[in-house]
Amino acid sequence: MTPQIADVPHAENLRPIPQKVWQSFSKLSLCVAWLGLALLIPSGCGGSGSGMTTTTTSTAQDAATPTITTTAALNGAKIVTLSDTTSGATIYYTLDGSTPTNTSQAYAGPFLVDSNITVSAIASNAPAYLNSKVATQTFSPNIASNTLVWSDEFANSGSTNILPSSTNWTYDTGTDCCGNDEQETYCAAGSSTSPCNPSSPNAYIAPGGGLNIVAENPSTGVYTSARLKSEGLFSFMYGRIEAEILVPESQAMWPAFWMLGSNINSVPWPACGEADIMEHIDGDNTPFGGPGTGPAPGYDWYAASVHGTNLNGGTPYTTSGFSAATWHTYGMIWTKGQIQYYIDSPTNIYETFTPTNISGTWPFDQGPMFIILNLAVGGTWPGDVNSSTVFPSTMQVKYVRIYTP
Repeated sequence: MTPQIADVPHAENLRPIPQKVWQSFSKLSLCVAWLGLALLIPSGCGGSGSGMTTTTTSTAQDAATPTITTTAALNGAKIVTLSDTTSGATIYYTLDGSTPTNTSQAYAGPFLVDSNITVSAIASNAPAYLNSKVATQTFSPNIASNTLVWSDEFANSGSTNILPSSTNWTYDTGTDCCGNDEQETYCAAGSSTSPCNPSSPNAYIAPGGGLNIVAENPSTGVYTSARLKSEGLFSFMYGRIEAEILVPESQAMWPAFWMLGSNINSVPWPACGEADIMEHIDGDNTPFGGPGTGPAPGYDWYAASVHGTNLNGGTPYTTSGFSAATWHTYGMIWTKGQIQYYIDSPTNIYETFTPTNISGTWPFDQGPMFIILNLAVGGTWPGDVNSSTVFPSTMQVKYVRIYTP
């Protein structure tokens, strides 16, 4: 078959192309042209004839470098505070001169420096910010061993009770705030939150000096007491700490002088570490077993212990004629890889713990710890209040002191 040639319109049959159509073709041509350059120049080809636009890329900034400030402690020691102006940043730090990272100790409050160390810190984890530059400060106090570097003497030269120092102590509060099935409501000093009574505070310093932590029974079945802690205000790593204490001996009374890792909010208990310098329950109860677990031991005693992840250790202390109901000095010597407990004199060490003589994960070289003084009422260890329980019962503390190791 012979191919046919398509008809071509005669010139007279052609119609002029309207102006609007030409404008559309023009815009289409421009768009095609722009598309050819799309990889080089961002463009817009809308029906409204919008022009070329450009995009910009923002660069994340470093978080502000932490600031290291100090205040004086005793005999050349310093209390170090770390701060940062970047909102939402976490400060991580080291005490051995190494470069801190996001896995280093998270800063939780001021800490004591009484030895030759280098503090290094970064700010991290702030939204839309990179890690900061490293802040570094070297300390060389060159303080001799067994030098007093921090203390609260609980002094009061006045004629009326005063509250403990708010620079050194804050409080856990509430009913059974802290586990152990305890029966008390812990009250902050001077609290007016029921059942707390500011006219009869559970923590005060008496005229002439001395901290009093008082367990009271303000109404039937209601018990109040106090739990002081230095968390967020003061902590230390390595040294000798001691307190002179007179404990109450009555059913359900549970006085304690102890420490927890300052990183407890980022490394939960027990991984943060717990060092119990003194705990005591009525001598009529069996050591560690609690009420109903066996006959009374027939002697008075107190306990010091350590706790960590799968790590628990401690044995009661007693000697012939020992009475916990008289004044004693309870102390701990803390050095790298070792904790020792003593009573009345640092030469009278009765218990030593190291990573090699106790199983579990050793938590006592990861960073500073803070101090706790409290008087619990009831709980799983001493048992509950009964008809023999004495109210008010008072734990008295003459001082808390820290020495260089």
